Amino acid sequence: MSKPLVIVESPAKARTLERFLGKNYVVMASVGHIRDLPQSAKEIPAGIKDKPWARFGVDLEGDFTPHYVIPDDKKKNVQNLKAALKDASEVLLATDPDREGESISWHLSEVLKPRVPVRRIEFHEITEEAVNEALAHARDINQSLVRAQESRRIVDRLYGYSLSPVLWKKVQSGLSAGRVQSVAVRLIVEREEARRAFRTSTFWDLEATLTGEGKEFPATLVRLGEARVAIGKDFDSATGALKTRGVRHLDEPAARALATALERNLPWTVTSVEARPGLERPAPPFTTSTLTQEASRKLGYSTGRTMQIAQRLFQGVEIGNGEIEGLITYHRTDSTTLGDRALTESARVIGDMFGAEYHDGPRRYQTKVKNAQEAHEAIRPTDFRQTPQKLASLLESDELRLYDLIWKRTMASQMRDARVLKTTVEITASQTVIEAGFQPRDGEPGEAALFTASGKAIEFAGFRRAYVEGSDDPQAELEDQETILPACAVGDRVYAQGVMPAGREGLALLGLDAKRHETLPPARYTEAALIKELEAAGIGRPSTYASIIQTIQNRGYVFRLGKALVPSFTAFAVTELLRMHFTDYVDVGFTAEMEEVLDAISNGEREWLDFVRAFYRGDDRHVGLEALIEQKQSEIDYPAIDVGVDPGTGQAIRVRIGRYGPFLQRGEGGEGNTASLPDDLPPADLTVEHAVQLVEAKALGPQDLGADPATGLHVYVIVGRFGAFVQLGETEKGSKEKPRRASLVAGMSEKSITLDQALQLLSLPRDLGTHPDGGKTIVAGQGRFGPYVKHGDEFRSLEDTDDVFTIDLGRALELLAAPKKSRGRKTTARTVLKEVGAHPRSGAMITLLAGRYGPYVTDGTTNASLPKSQSPEQVTLEQAVELLAAREGAPKKGRAVKRAAGGARKTTRRKTVGAAS
Repeated sequence: MSKPLVIVESPAKARTLERFLGKNYVVMASVGHIRDLPQSAKEIPAGIKDKPWARFGVDLEGDFTPHYVIPDDKKKNVQNLKAALKDASEVLLATDPDREGESISWHLSEVLKPRVPVRRIEFHEITEEAVNEALAHARDINQSLVRAQESRRIVDRLYGYSLSPVLWKKVQSGLSAGRVQSVAVRLIVEREEARRAFRTSTFWDLEATLTGEGKEFPATLVRLGEARVAIGKDFDSATGALKTRGVRHLDEPAARALATALERNLPWTVTSVEARPGLERPAPPFTTSTLTQEASRKLGYSTGRTMQIAQRLFQGVEIGNGEIEGLITYHRTDSTTLGDRALTESARVIGDMFGAEYHDGPRRYQTKVKNAQEAHEAIRPTDFRQTPQKLASLLESDELRLYDLIWKRTMASQMRDARVLKTTVEITASQTVIEAGFQPRDGEPGEAALFTASGKAIEFAGFRRAYVEGSDDPQAELEDQETILPACAVGDRVYAQGVMPAGREGLALLGLDAKRHETLPPARYTEAALIKELEAAGIGRPSTYASIIQTIQNRGYVFRLGKALVPSFTAFAVTELLRMHFTDYVDVGFTAEMEEVLDAISNGEREWLDFVRAFYRGDDRHVGLEALIEQKQSEIDYPAIDVGVDPGTGQAIRVRIGRYGPFLQRGEGGEGNTASLPDDLPPADLTVEHAVQLVEAKALGPQDLGADPATGLHVYVIVGRFGAFVQLGETEKGSKEKPRRASLVAGMSEKSITLDQALQLLSLPRDLGTHPDGGKTIVAGQGRFGPYVKHGDEFRSLEDTDDVFTIDLGRALELLAAPKKSRGRKTTARTVLKEVGAHPRSGAMITLLAGRYGPYVTDGTTNASLPKSQSPEQVTLEQAVELLAAREGAPKKGRAVKRAAGGARKTTRRKTVGAAS
């Protein structure tokens, strides 16, 4: 009997729907897009191979018709879908509810060419109720959404395939440009430029530590007479000079003299007490952007990791009795709206859990994101009764932590405001006090010193009972969110500790410290901050944030320093070239305007072909990309990054990009005037002094430290591309065998290292002796994570008091006998070894995980074990994609089961759908 064929993107989503739809439907997965523009020369269709625009896959001579191909790794799946279509009564396309999903549905329809009715269904949560609602309101494919997505794909191809060759010729081969990627890189580069230009300023103030009623609190000096004491915002970041007129800049001598005078001349007087009631409102429910930002702040998750976990929570999780259900709504959204059902259910749960006084009617939030697209709901739980506590034993660690964040944020968004009482106390030291020991400015009388202290008391917790945005500890006690000042009144005095007059009440001074402060350069972007910036500017969309950030890292434009995103010197060079010659194409406003046009196309308000034609060929307002590249080819010079002038030679020092990466060039370069740069050196940290050191160290060449007494070979210290190292002997011409080498460790430099230190480094790893159990050798060495001892496959890090050069066998045995300290989560949780990259077809983040039976890669839907011959550290994105593609068509392994009482089958553990066992 014919049945409807339901097609979704992922196998995990398909398995969840099968539970709801039962045997009356056939559910299959397309596994992302089934076709795309050709990615390589071998994929170009034979019919267009002789065209000058063939590599684009887009007809540049005609009407920009895209020529799609089905990649080899998708052909088998397409065959399976076509086979299933033969017995289908209708086709229901149930891809994700956004432009990308609409596009996938359209491509499926175009490739499969069903002769039965084709309808589109969409749901924002994978629950039985939502799926049934979608079936009842099936519709046609929205061609406006399809055209908008297709326009984006064509324009992105024209941008990348036109500008990337310019970068190959003028900067370095293998580089790429991207419509959104290049703008994101520009933002990161310009933040680093601001850090390079920044000049630090130093200023001082005083901080008094006071006590009263058993409460200790700080008070800060804010005024001297009529002048405000200078703080960070009063200094020019480019020069370091004071820019605000009329403020008092305290240096160290003045601050210390003032502190001494004030301490000697107590009591002080409370001159103002102001208590102001206030309201604190909850944050809106999560969008994609705010979820990734908060998960980064609170949980330390990368954007890709957050989206991968959210994908699992959306697609379906087993929550007991074999029932599989999506726990959250669709996670790619820029809406803060909650539907009527969610408002009703959350109100009921708030009343049950916290009391009726914590809810005062539904809160409706206006989406403030520029160009917010389709009318999604915010990210929220599908069932508010499924509390994090109920799911604690069913979800894995990452899933539970993210679900906990989403559940609490959504609940808090519907709770009442917190009522707080904010108190400001002003304390004045009299004029005569200051005259006693502090020298005022010439010609001026002494000045009164004014201190302020601020407090906050929570009178009604409201939403704070559930959630506090940005807090590192969502479970923090309310008392920890308060700063309670002691009760005081105007006229109260501040006495020295222990000398308060009998019968008097007041405050006591515990200490008065002169505090040094420095202005700080602009903070580098984190993933969360970059996404926030892109969203505010209207660049990118919820479905693209993770892939943008992954792409700019994979292509060497950005590297991580902790959580900070640091641009490489290559990113500087590329940005400078594009900014100078293709200004509009890396301009934030221009890129945001293009997003607005794409929105207009999706709403049926703009013709897609007009937009693409104007972008590439130009119109009355803009020169098209094609003509601009032709004009600029002869004008573009090889970009260089100015570092400064060598004070010794008067020659300019610049960073240039060579075949093997960035290098320093002094003057016109040549012998003795160039040096490689370490890949992990932040551009803002490269000073003229450091650059001169690197060039001169390279010019000196290997420095002979002396001869090794044991071998007679000379020991050299050499500065290479990746830093300084020592080497035993010289490299023999024609020999493939390299001399023994060892990198310098922290605290050593090429200028100060001695022969003895070098020989110690070259002695590593050291044999300490054999283990009494088994007879294997124990060695001590220096690794990526510091000094260690090793026995077989067992490693132990050395303690701070241990020395890798002197540790003996006895101490090594002690360390090896101690339990191994865990670096991460519990052993029952899956360990993320690294993020490999975004899947080129689906955009899902591929991660490398440590599983029970060895390392494996997953895109959140399909898992594939690494071959034993494959090193986990060296697995590439291309290899991961191939492994996943090979696994997609493989039969699923059976689940382990055990018999419960009465013969019923019972699963041995809960599994996330699609997760590794």
